[in-house]
Amino acid sequence: MNQSTDTDQAKKNVLLAIGGGIAAYKSADLIRRLKERNFDVRVVMSQSAKEFITPLTLQALSGYPVASDLLDPAAEAAMGHIELARWADLVIVAPATANLIARINAGMADELVTTTCLATEAPVVICPAMNRQMYRNQATQDNLANLSKRGITIWGPASGSQACGEVGPGRMLEPLDIAERAVQFFAPKILTGYSILLTAGPTREAIDPVRYISNHSSGKMGFAIAKAAADMGANVSLVSGPVNLATPAGVNRIDVTSTKDMLDAVMAEVDNHSIFIGCAAVADYRVAKVADEKIKKSSSDMQLALVRNPDILATVASHTPRPFTIGFAAETQDVERYAKDKLVRKNLDMIAANDVSSSELGFNADSNALKVIWAKGQQDLPATDKHTLAKQLLELIAEQIHILKDDNK
Repeated sequence: MNQSTDTDQAKKNVLLAIGGGIAAYKSADLIRRLKERNFDVRVVMSQSAKEFITPLTLQALSGYPVASDLLDPAAEAAMGHIELARWADLVIVAPATANLIARINAGMADELVTTTCLATEAPVVICPAMNRQMYRNQATQDNLANLSKRGITIWGPASGSQACGEVGPGRMLEPLDIAERAVQFFAPKILTGYSILLTAGPTREAIDPVRYISNHSSGKMGFAIAKAAADMGANVSLVSGPVNLATPAGVNRIDVTSTKDMLDAVMAEVDNHSIFIGCAAVADYRVAKVADEKIKKSSSDMQLALVRNPDILATVASHTPRPFTIGFAAETQDVERYAKDKLVRKNLDMIAANDVSSSELGFNADSNALKVIWAKGQQDLPATDKHTLAKQLLELIAEQIHILKDDNK
C-alpha cells in the first residue's frame, strides 16, 4: 500500500499520548507511520507506560525527548505540559486504557497525559485498548459516551484476539489505520455533503469451477480514489472486484466477483449517491455456458462461446435519478479519440483516460497518468503516484460539479 505523504500541505503537529497497556508496543510503529505521512510527532507517556516500552525507543523514532513527568524542572520552568498542549495540532491517546479513559473523563490532572489532554485546545482523539470485558463494562461505555459528547473523537476499538487470550472488541486499531485517519482528519473537506459510489478492480467470469476470464487490474487506482474521497469528507461506497487491498478508513466496501454481481451491487446502491465513478476494469464478455465440472484436456484446442456482459457505466448514466457520472477508459492506442467517443456514446459527464500500454503506468503499477475529458474541456494530469492522482482527479470533479450547479441556477 502506498503511503500518503501529502507534502503539499503544511506539516501538522501530532502529540502522541501513550497509556500503560500492552498495546503500547504498537506506539513505536505508530510514530513511524505518522512521520511517513509528514506529521511532526512528539510523545508524552504515563509512568505505567514505561513498564511496556522505553522512552529511549520512542525518542529515537520521534526525534524529540519523551515527556513523562508532570513536574519536570528541565521542561520550560516546570510548565512542559502547557508547552506541549500549545504545540499540538492533534492529540492522539493510543493506547487509551480503561483507567486512562476514566481519568480523562473525570478531568483529572494528576499526571502528564491527563493534564495535557485537559490543557490543550487541540482536538483530542482516543484509541481504546483493553480487555473485551473491560471495554464492554457499563462504566467504560459511559465514560466513552461522555467524552464523545464533549467533542473528543473515539477511533476504535477493533475486534479480535487479545493479549489475555480472549477474543472480542477492545484491540487498539492498527498503527497504519490510525495514521491514515490522522491524514483524513486534516484533509480539506471539499466533498463534504457528497455521497460517492465507485467501482474498482477486475471482474472474473467463470469458465468452469476452477477457471475464469479476467484482466490485470489491481484495483489500486479505484482504492486510491476511495481513500482520497473519504479524506475529503465524502460518504463513500466502494464496489470491488477480487483484489488484495485493504479497505480505506471510512469507506463502505462491497465485494463482488462477476460483472453481473457488480451491476447488481451498483444498482442496489446508486439511488443513495450523487456521484458515480466507474473505475473497475469490467469484463466485456462472459462465457455463454459455464461448465458444472472442470473441463478436461481432451483435444489440441478448445472454443468458448462468449456473450456480451451488461454495460454498468451506461446503465448508471441512463438511470433516473442520474448521478454525476465519471467513467474510465484504459486504452493502448489513440487514447484521446477512444475516450471522447466513450464520453458521448455512454452519456457521461466526465471520462478519465489512461494509456495502459506502458508497464510503468496503469494496471498493477503504483503510478498513473490521466487525460480527463468533459463536454467543454479537458485537462492532462501528469504521471504521479496514484494517491496524488486520485486527489487531483477528485478536485477536478468537484470543480466541474460546482460549475454545473452555477450554470443551472
